[in-house]
Amino acid sequence: MRESKVVTGKATPRGKFPHIKRAGDFLFVSGTSSRRPDNSIAGAQIGSTGDVFLEIQEQTRAVIENVRDILESMGASLSDLVEISSFLVNMNDFDGYNAVYGEYFGFDGPTRTTVAVHQLPHPHLLIEIKAVAYKPIALR
Repeated sequence: MRESKVVTGKATPRGKFPHIKRAGDFLFVSGTSSRRPDNSIAGAQIGSTGDVFLEIQEQTRAVIENVRDILESMGASLSDLVEISSFLVNMNDFDGYNAVYGEYFGFDGPTRTTVAVHQLPHPHLLIEIKAVAYKPIALR
């Protein structure tokens, strides 16, 4: 069984791809950021003088919650995740990202790879996460 979905109430993908795709018992979540449906970015503030303030912990929390919501659209949850790949623009943000990640997952959680990337699709994005979940199709 294969099914793809663009989830209502989430930021529309910036290309022709789904938020999530089922392939048999596995769910694949496309790279997800802290972008909101109105295209604003959680964890990105612009001050009165035009200075930009970016906050890795707020962005990480928003990304994980976006992944959670996307999984829920297919009847799955964060506990069904088996693998996460995280992309950080700056490895100096690792500790803040890792602290928030630990609020959601423990040693029994998904496997994880974290890499540094040169940039993400918007200059205010500090992190993107893609994930794989295992959620067997219910027998009818």
